[in-house]
Amino acid sequence: MYSPKYTITNSILKNIGTIEACKEIIQEAPLIPAYERQFQEEAMIRTVHHGTHIEGNDLSFEQAGKVIRGSFGETNAEKAVEKVGITARERDIQEVINYRTVMEFLDKQYNTSQKNDIFRFSENLIKQIHKLVVNRLVSEENQGVYRKSQVVLRDSRTGEITFRPPPSVEVPYLMEDLVVFMNSKVGREVHPVIRAAVAHYVLAAIHPFVEGNGRTARAFATLVMFVEDYDIKRLFSLEEYFDRDAEAYYGALIATSGQSKELGDRDLTAWIGYFTQGLAVELTRVREKVKKLSIDTKIRAKRGQQVALSERQIKIIEYLSENERGGMGEIRPLFPMVSEDTVLREFQALVKSNVIRKKGKTKGSYYELVK
Repeated sequence: MYSPKYTITNSILKNIGTIEACKEIIQEAPLIPAYERQFQEEAMIRTVHHGTHIEGNDLSFEQAGKVIRGSFGETNAEKAVEKVGITARERDIQEVINYRTVMEFLDKQYNTSQKNDIFRFSENLIKQIHKLVVNRLVSEENQGVYRKSQVVLRDSRTGEITFRPPPSVEVPYLMEDLVVFMNSKVGREVHPVIRAAVAHYVLAAIHPFVEGNGRTARAFATLVMFVEDYDIKRLFSLEEYFDRDAEAYYGALIATSGQSKELGDRDLTAWIGYFTQGLAVELTRVREKVKKLSIDTKIRAKRGQQVALSERQIKIIEYLSENERGGMGEIRPLFPMVSEDTVLREFQALVKSNVIRKKGKTKGSYYELVK
């Protein structure tokens, strides 16, 4: 059985502490359910865009969003183009469609995990993820099938070999070892975020497929967090953190792989530090967004339950959070396409929910958050 080598450093402890604190705030935020759906969609789009962009996909964030929103249920890039009407390489569009499908698959696995006490990982599960990643991008005989040949990774600028994965004959045994570790008692005692970091690195290092290994490794790491109670409402995107500085991401992987030919001899401490820092940074950003919307965690106790907000109500809350108060004159311009009566109804609903209160009774009246 594979047994990862690493040291829990002060920086890793600090990162885990930040992750835990953010997780608690995000999960206990009082004003979240309706906003959650919108935020989850944004996180999914960021994940799909950055998860493919880091591999060389040329679609912009806006184009990727159009493909994701406009081609729902479509798995063929050629047909998707007809729906969304953008000009781009068919391969780029197919990669985005595929990774969106992967995220939908992870959601299904997450829902399944909620019904079982223990989620069991398997090689077949990893192969399913890979098959979705490379749909229509590689031949069918290479979809969800371990490679039969040696591959190397080269520096695109110098042509120098930067990474040489294990020989293909070793791949089945190494993959079996990884899955055994993930399902073992010893493996399950490891913190879920560290388990995800280990799973990501080992899968990328084995490089079990001819193509799509990076996307498969990142998706599998995300799945590990999802099913082990670190889904954190599926509001984060590690891929965005990786893509913002792709050189650092690949550098951390290559530096770890350069330590030894034997996978079991490599020290993953630096990689785990990088991975946990990325999640800590991303969740801190999400936490601040949620805190800004939620105003004050104490209001949950006042209401006894979370309050679902509509998209217009979210904008009102955000405005009042930034400006402390606002009347119809200031807030009405936020909704140019709806009537004043509609905006007034949103105000009234928020007042009724005890989220905001009205001050004054004349034209000079204004609204402020309940604190």
